[in-house]
Amino acid sequence: MDYKSTLDYLYTQLPVFTRVGSVALKNNLDNTIALCALLDNPQHKFKSVHVAGTNGKGSSSHMLAAIMQTAGYKTGLYTSPHLKDFRERIRVNGLMIPEQTVIDFVARHQQVFLTIEPSFFEMTVALAFDVFAKEKVDIAIIEVGLGGKLDSTNVISPLLSLITNIGWDHTAILGNTLPEIANEKAGIIKPNTPVVVSELQVEVAGVFINKAREQNAPITFADEEWEIEELIAHSSWLINDDLTTNVPVKNIMARHIPGGATLPLQTDLTGSYQLKNIKGVLSTVKKLLDLGYVITDKHIQTALQQVKKLTGLRGRWDVLNNFPLTICDTGHNPDGIEEVLKNIALVKFDRLHFVIGMVNDKDVSKVLALLPTDAFYYFCKPDIPRGLNVESLKLQAESFGLSGEAYPSVKAALHAAQNNAAGSDLVFVGGSTFVVAEVV
Repeated sequence: MDYKSTLDYLYTQLPVFTRVGSVALKNNLDNTIALCALLDNPQHKFKSVHVAGTNGKGSSSHMLAAIMQTAGYKTGLYTSPHLKDFRERIRVNGLMIPEQTVIDFVARHQQVFLTIEPSFFEMTVALAFDVFAKEKVDIAIIEVGLGGKLDSTNVISPLLSLITNIGWDHTAILGNTLPEIANEKAGIIKPNTPVVVSELQVEVAGVFINKAREQNAPITFADEEWEIEELIAHSSWLINDDLTTNVPVKNIMARHIPGGATLPLQTDLTGSYQLKNIKGVLSTVKKLLDLGYVITDKHIQTALQQVKKLTGLRGRWDVLNNFPLTICDTGHNPDGIEEVLKNIALVKFDRLHFVIGMVNDKDVSKVLALLPTDAFYYFCKPDIPRGLNVESLKLQAESFGLSGEAYPSVKAALHAAQNNAAGSDLVFVGGSTFVVAEVV
C-alpha cells in the first residue's frame, strides 16, 4: 500500500473516535498493552512527560516540546487529533515522521490488528511509542487523547505529569460534574511521580490533592508558583501583523512567586488563554530542572518565540487572513468558547461574521448559549460522520437568538463570510476542531 491507501485502510478498518464517537472507545487498556507487548514494550524505553486536561493540553505540549528541542534534547511529541496530515500526531524534533514509517508499521502488523482489533487511537499510540523508542529520543511529550485514566497513552511511566484546565467536555464519557471529569484526568498521576496542575480551580483542586496524596506524588499548582504580567496592550497579543514570519506578538513578564525572580518572555502563540498554559509549562520545566535536565532561561525565551515554527502547531487563535481579518480557533467546549469570546471582545471590528460547525455527540446548547446574538452566523457541517447536521445546528442556534444561513460545506461558509465582510469586520471560524481543520 502507498501512504494514502494505508490511511484509507486505517480509517475504514479501525474504529476512529473522531469519526464515529464513543463506540470507538474501550473501557480498559488491554489492547494498548497487547500492542506494546508485541513491540517489546517501547513505552519503557524513553523518558516522558504526560499531559492531560480539558483545554490547553495541546498548546502546553507543543510549548514543552519546543523548549526541550531548543535545550538540545532529541524530543518526541505525540498529540491528537491532527488537522491536515495524520503524521502531525507524531513528531521528532518538530518534524513529522516519514510517510514510509506509517506504511511499514501498518504493513508489518496488519495481521495482528485482526487479532487484537485495536482502535485507530490505540494503533496510533503504539506507533508513536515504537517510533520514539527506535529514534532513541531523550524525552517525549505525550498528550492524552481523552480523559486520562483509561486513555491509551496511560501505559507510560512518566518523569512527571501536567494537568491543564478542567472544563465541560465529553461529559457522556467522562462524567456530568467537574469533579468527575477531574477524577478521570487525575488518572495519569503515578506513584511517587511529581504532578503539576496549571490552574487551581476550587471545584476540582481537592480531587487532584487527594489523588496525589494516595500516590505519594508531589503536587504543584502552577498559578501559586508563577505570576504573569502583560507588558503591552491586549491587541498586540491577539493579532500578528506579519503572517509570514510569525513575529512574536506578546511580551510578558513571568515572576516566580516564592523567590521573586523574573523572566521576560515573548511568544508567537496568540490568544490570552495561553497565559494560563505558560504557568503550567514553566512549573513543568522547573520540575525537569530538579530532575537534572539542563534548561536555561535563554532556552525558554528562544523556544516560546517560535513554538509554531519548531513544532508545527496550528489552530490556536490562528490568523488566516488580514483583509478581511479572519481568525480560527479550535476551542469547542464551553470553557474554550468563553476564552475565544474574551479574545474576540478585544479585537476592534464593526461586525462579527461567525462560521460555525459542531459535532453531533455533544450538548451544543451550552456553547450556543454563550454566543453573541449580534453576530451573523454561517452554519456548516464538518466533513466527518460525527458532524452535526447543518439544519439541526441552525435550528438549535435560532432558539438561542442566533441568526444566519446554512451552507453545504465549511469552505462554502467561509467563502460567503469573507465575501460578505467589510474591511472593518471580523470573520471567525470555529465551534469544532474539525471545522478548523478544513480552513488552516
